[in-house]
Amino acid sequence: MSKPKHERGLPETEAQAIVSNLRVSPRKLNLVAAMIRDLPAGKAIATLTFSKRRIAVQVKKALQSAISNAENNHSLDVDRLVVARAEVGRSIVMRRFHARGRGRAARVEKWFSHLKIVVAERAQDNAGTEGGAA
Repeated sequence: MSKPKHERGLPETEAQAIVSNLRVSPRKLNLVAAMIRDLPAGKAIATLTFSKRRIAVQVKKALQSAISNAENNHSLDVDRLVVARAEVGRSIVMRRFHARGRGRAARVEKWFSHLKIVVAERAQDNAGTEGGAA
C-alpha cells in the first residue's frame, strides 16, 4: 500500500527546491534569501557566488537545484527563469549550556532553518528593443 497521489501544487510555469534543517538561524538565512528574491536566476546565482555570508553557498546549491528541476522535470526555459519566492521557516532549536562563573550556566540556542526556493518562467519581454536603434 502506497501513499495516495496528489496533484502538483505549483503552476506549470514554476519549479521548486526545498532544503530542510540548514544549520543557520532563520533571521540570518532570511537576509540572504532577501538578496535573491525577484531576481533573474542568472543574476541571483552571481549574487550568491560573491556573497560573503557562509550560508550563501547552501542557498546557491538550492537555487541551482530549483533551476535544474525546472529544466529537466518541467521543460522550462532556463534563460527566462526568475526567483519567484524564497521562503524561510523555523526548524528545530538545539539547546546547549555554556558554563559561566560561580558555578552558573547559561543556555545557548542553536537554530536550524528550512528553505524553499520557487523559480518561475516569466513571459518574454521586449528586452532587446529597449535603448536600441532610433
